[in-house]
Amino acid sequence: MLAQIAYPLTAGTARDHVTLAVVVLFGLACITHAAVVFGGRWAAGFFVITAGLGYAVEILGIATGFPFGSYDYADGRIGPSVAGVPLVIALAWTAGLYPVWTVAHLLCGRYVTRLLATAVGVVGWDLYLDPQMVADGQWTWRSSLSGLPGLPEIPITNYLGWFVVASVMAVAVSALRTTAVDRTTSTVPIVLFLWTWLGSALAHAVFLDAPQLHYSAIYGFLGMGILGIPLVVGVLVRTGGGQLR
Repeated sequence: MLAQIAYPLTAGTARDHVTLAVVVLFGLACITHAAVVFGGRWAAGFFVITAGLGYAVEILGIATGFPFGSYDYADGRIGPSVAGVPLVIALAWTAGLYPVWTVAHLLCGRYVTRLLATAVGVVGWDLYLDPQMVADGQWTWRSSLSGLPGLPEIPITNYLGWFVVASVMAVAVSALRTTAVDRTTSTVPIVLFLWTWLGSALAHAVFLDAPQLHYSAIYGFLGMGILGIPLVVGVLVRTGGGQLR
């Protein structure tokens, strides 16, 4: 959280270092929590699925434009790369999926509903992430396809691709043997989810000066709010604790 607070206070190379720190710290927080709650084997499986599949799809995307659209990463700004994709991007997929996956399991009882909620929540996260990183020059889109109002440089195919990839990850993660997700052991991912949802909306609307981020503040708030609003109302206000699945 402190690293993310530092983000709007920095620029240039210092901001690149902060960006790298945010991804690494966020990802390690998720993996550590998963290992403590579900065990090391489950956490390792979650990491392999999210980081491995995410990185493979990123390499495919850079090479072919599928499934997100045509884009390129900036060279050397956030660490070493393989096949044009910074290595830290693998950890970003883990960091993005884990809090959303946890909240979806807390709120949704049915298997299909949990999968859809996870995919939608991850797309909501990217509605913050992509505009912010594009505004900072971390990657550049080369697609001629149209985007959302106010975010024309990011094609709609990007969000469709995120939905498909997140859905596949959610299915794969569901195959891992685990105990039910319990609110009493989910404080870390809940806090990370709420911080990302509400903190990103505030940062995009107030603390970051790129004009397109005023639009992403709304899109991201609504996208993650599909899970965030029920989380606040149902888990943090109405329930007294215990298992919700």
